[in-house]
Amino acid sequence: MSRDARWKALLELLVERGRLDVEEAAVDLAVSAATIRRDFDQLAEQQMLVRTRGGAVVHGVSYELPLRYKTARHASEKQRIAKAVAELVAPGEAVGLTGGTTTTEVARALAVRGDLTSGASGSPALTIVTNALNIANELAVRPQFKIVLTGGVARPQSYELVGPLADGVLSQITVDVAVLGVVAFDVTHGAAAHDEAEAAINRLLCERAERVIVAADSSKLGQRAFARICSVESVNTLVTDAGVGADMVRRFEEAGVRVVAV
Repeated sequence: MSRDARWKALLELLVERGRLDVEEAAVDLAVSAATIRRDFDQLAEQQMLVRTRGGAVVHGVSYELPLRYKTARHASEKQRIAKAVAELVAPGEAVGLTGGTTTTEVARALAVRGDLTSGASGSPALTIVTNALNIANELAVRPQFKIVLTGGVARPQSYELVGPLADGVLSQITVDVAVLGVVAFDVTHGAAAHDEAEAAINRLLCERAERVIVAADSSKLGQRAFARICSVESVNTLVTDAGVGADMVRRFEEAGVRVVAV
């Protein structure tokens, strides 16, 4: 197992359990205790965890994995969700994409849709509005798309631009559909993010949209997070994976949300 793969696995285990012992992690990853100690020390230097005697703990309840360490989590589910979301977008629409691993997959799914080609007059197949640097970077090479990137200050954890400069751009536009990547979505508490600045930008994008789609794997449903994006009443469609429970689907549908499980 490569170092990057070990680090991803360690951080995922740490988020799930809250703390890890060296010996426990060594067994889980089938490597030596010395390797785990070295990994813990290096991750602590990057402020990804806090070292303890014999192990490590997360920084706190609002701990957020940087995007580069999230890509392997629920990967197949996210790709299926992304394909389903992309199919809900009509040619010629203006689409708002927030940052995150699932919305990045949505951008990739849109990029390979064969029917999204530039019009005879040179009009774009889609207008993509995003505050995510990585999404803009991936789609900028697609000549059939018009890319609108908000200004703002970049968050290294998520590659998202936040702050007044981003607010200024979003307040001047409207989009047909906003696709939200969230860390939690609950019938009572709505959609949420870890960071309040990201939540504020995502909230504004929702307000500028004709319809709102939440793209989230089933592990995020029924969960709460620190910063609220919007209420469940603001969401038109939830696209999730087939692991969602029937009771959860019923609760969202009763709240007026169309649920697409793939």
